[in-house]
Amino acid sequence: MKYLLVFLFSVTIHCLAAQSPLRIWFDKPAAQWEETLPLGNGRLGMTPDGGIDKERIVLNDITLWSGSPQDANNYNAYKQLPAIRQLIAEGKNEEAQKLVDKDFVCLGEGSGGRKWGKFQMLADLDIRYQYPSGKNDVNDYTRWLAIDSAIAYTRFEKAGIRYTREYFSSFGDDVMVVRIRADKKASISLSVAISRPERGSSALNGKTLSLTGQLDNGTDGKGMLHQTQVRIVNTGGKQSAKGQELLVENADEVLLFISAGTDFKNPGYVKQLTTDLSAAMAKSFASQRQQHLRAFRKKFDRVSVALSSGPASLLTTDKRLAQHYKHPEDDPSLPVLFLQYGRYLSISSTRVGLLPPNLQGLWANQVNTPWNGDYHLDINVQMNHWPVEMSNLSELNLPLTELVRSLVKPGNRTAKAYYNADGWVAHVITNVWGFTEPGESASWGVSKAGSGWLCNNLWDHYEYSNDLAYLKSIYPILRGSALFYKSILVRNAKTGWLVTSPSSSPENSFKLPNGSHAAICEGATFDNQIIRELFGNIITASRKLNTDKAFADSLKAIMAELPPPGVVAPDGRLMEWLEDYQETDPQHRHISHLYGIYPGKLITADGTPELAAAAKKSLEVRGDDGPSWAIAHKQLFWARLQDGNRAFKLLREILKPTLKTDINYGAGGGVYPNLLSAGPPFQIDGNFGAEAGIMEMLLQSHAGYVELLPAIPDLWKKQGTVKGLKARGNITVDFSWKDGKVTSYKLRSPSPQLVKLKVNGEMKSVKVEKI
Repeated sequence: MKYLLVFLFSVTIHCLAAQSPLRIWFDKPAAQWEETLPLGNGRLGMTPDGGIDKERIVLNDITLWSGSPQDANNYNAYKQLPAIRQLIAEGKNEEAQKLVDKDFVCLGEGSGGRKWGKFQMLADLDIRYQYPSGKNDVNDYTRWLAIDSAIAYTRFEKAGIRYTREYFSSFGDDVMVVRIRADKKASISLSVAISRPERGSSALNGKTLSLTGQLDNGTDGKGMLHQTQVRIVNTGGKQSAKGQELLVENADEVLLFISAGTDFKNPGYVKQLTTDLSAAMAKSFASQRQQHLRAFRKKFDRVSVALSSGPASLLTTDKRLAQHYKHPEDDPSLPVLFLQYGRYLSISSTRVGLLPPNLQGLWANQVNTPWNGDYHLDINVQMNHWPVEMSNLSELNLPLTELVRSLVKPGNRTAKAYYNADGWVAHVITNVWGFTEPGESASWGVSKAGSGWLCNNLWDHYEYSNDLAYLKSIYPILRGSALFYKSILVRNAKTGWLVTSPSSSPENSFKLPNGSHAAICEGATFDNQIIRELFGNIITASRKLNTDKAFADSLKAIMAELPPPGVVAPDGRLMEWLEDYQETDPQHRHISHLYGIYPGKLITADGTPELAAAAKKSLEVRGDDGPSWAIAHKQLFWARLQDGNRAFKLLREILKPTLKTDINYGAGGGVYPNLLSAGPPFQIDGNFGAEAGIMEMLLQSHAGYVELLPAIPDLWKKQGTVKGLKARGNITVDFSWKDGKVTSYKLRSPSPQLVKLKVNGEMKSVKVEKI
């Protein structure tokens, strides 16, 4: 009978983990950090590795940054602007670039300096387990993340005893919780320690284990303050302390509560985290868990998607990825998991009133994070937010809005310092300290379209929400950005168009007739598209808000003199630069000259077929490989160009398994066993970009109408259902299909409206129901 019960337990646990469609699961502990399970509540994150004898849980706080504010503007840079422009106009791009490197980049070390700072891991929580003597074989090991509840589990049998661990970063009480249970009394003994690689010291104060420290600010070393507190509540057994560890012996059950905070915009952080810890400990675990589930599911349950009616794969997630890459037709539900995982990561990595997700989202396992774990403004932070509107998580765009708002004042100084221009500008990189200056090299750091691109994300929130109060609040930001671009336009001698100079296509370069290479030019296509889009949005906002007509009219006049959204080269491709330069790297990871397709809407399959055809030729030359974020961008392009099978091919490339963690700028990509995207190393933007791509394959609303199944691949045509996705105009969309044809649909919005709907190839006018 005992063996039958053990067998039934094993089958039940594996079924729980494997059969639910929204689970990531494994049958062994994590061998590297990229196999751990990410948990977060928008501020506090943790990644347990599920170790049996020793378990490491990496802790994170979204606000933990080294560095400090700095003024790295070169206030004499604008004096060199006429000479730089003249050299470019004369075709002396290489000389112009040298002058930019000398006098037109930031002062000091830029993003390589200590003042720039880094998003860093908070702490390592180390738990050592002691088990009763006897047979020590481990059986029925399973660990999984339930992404529909934001709870992770580890379960196994050891020494004839079944152990269960449960982890969540509470959306209720803003603390992290670990629950450890056994099916036999007095079977849990453990020790808990906390540490970090630098600038943190642990201590015991009664029954509270704490880690306290201060990060480097780049000057006197007195940067951001942080503290983490750990408390244990045990049922049965004995709790004690020794050295810098908390100990539990022979308990029936153990609860770990972890509270943490920093002084980032919160001088009373210690009092707050102590209060949070006490409040959480005063509740029953059942109440704590229920409160967490209620708050998380309020967001997560807004959307459901199904692409097949078959059972979920029974393979562990690592094996499932490998199988899907070989035979995607056997597992149509994996893209649904990846879509919902993207939504899970958004909910878990940001919240209103705090910071937006950075290059690492919320999760880092080291002090020296790749690329500082900062905010790159030439695609990455924007991509982090591309899915939030359509995935019905609109409020999660607001932290980015506030980050952008904080850049306006320093951006005013940068606009004057480098261009003697009105308005505000941010270049390629920023941090929590308000950096808007160019980067430290002309080859990548002087692209000035970062601020304009950010305005696209802000505009997205308005278009999806129809919130006029929000539009009024962001109008000064948009206007200031447009004013900057209006101030710096110069006339191109060959075409007569108004363009930017100096200009560049992000991180890319071209060959000059003499064989040399340069990145600096006049009027890169990327700049032209962003400026055209921004000016158009300002004109629309002016009309909606009934304000600032004179400024809107001035932009309307300028738009007639801007380059078109794209120029077709003799070889049929869309030109990346105003001149038909030859790329130094035809498969370059950035494809910025196709911005007008996505996230822009200047180039559409139906509206501008010639430019769409040229864009396809550009994509063919670029190829389908790259870091995951680049593959995701290509997936989005092909979705907007309404080639579902090609978009799926790119999604399949993103979902190829990898364990590589080296810094990669070229081909590679893929996802780790825990489904976090790989550059490599881990960069969360690939997750969000691919999520947006999946949704764009199912629903589009950028071209002036709502279209259902605009780019559905053959593998998804059999049947499917979507509920809760959003279209522009604050429209919630539900629909189902069979054999590639929509069989039913429902559109709802807070107020009745008529919309154009394209369904099964037919355009019709539909009245949207009131929610």
